[in-house]
Amino acid sequence: MKVFLGSQDLWDLVENGYTKPESPTAEATLIATQKNELKEVRKRDKKTLFLIFQGVDESAFEKIFNTLSSKEAWKILQKSYQGAEKAKKVRLQALRVEFEKLKMKAIESISDYFSSVRIITNQMKRNGEAVNDVRIMEKLLRTLDSKFKYIISAIQESKDLSEVSIDELQGSLQAYEQDINISSNKVENLEKAL
Repeated sequence: MKVFLGSQDLWDLVENGYTKPESPTAEATLIATQKNELKEVRKRDKKTLFLIFQGVDESAFEKIFNTLSSKEAWKILQKSYQGAEKAKKVRLQALRVEFEKLKMKAIESISDYFSSVRIITNQMKRNGEAVNDVRIMEKLLRTLDSKFKYIISAIQESKDLSEVSIDELQGSLQAYEQDINISSNKVENLEKAL
């Protein structure tokens, strides 16, 4: 909104407002050039207010529809969005806690666990958290089920996580998971045969 109004040379009105005559009699005493200047400033302010109205959603519009100046509307929007920012920070704190508590369950597949982690990290990113892929992969490797301990060691020893994508990591772990499942099926079949 700031950039758009600035490009229209209207941001100064939002930020500073304009000086209004104190009363109708004070306005009547203005000379013709001052009246024209006041008329132009009011016209620019109404244009600015109109653009602000167009740029907000319905709930924000409800808060500012009675305002008479762009500066007044902007102050109301700032106050309402400060509350939204506080709520966003609280939500981000809850997501951080949820991210730290994540741990793969024994019955969970690699695919399902990666999806759970991605959902939370995407929500964190939407709320302003800088979560890089290396941090996510370190978290994943730290919290996998114990049946993956050998592959985790191999990955940590052989790969630089900054050069691996999350999808590559997931692919390696899924291949290992399939090997585990095939091996356990063979053991079960052998036990049944005996």
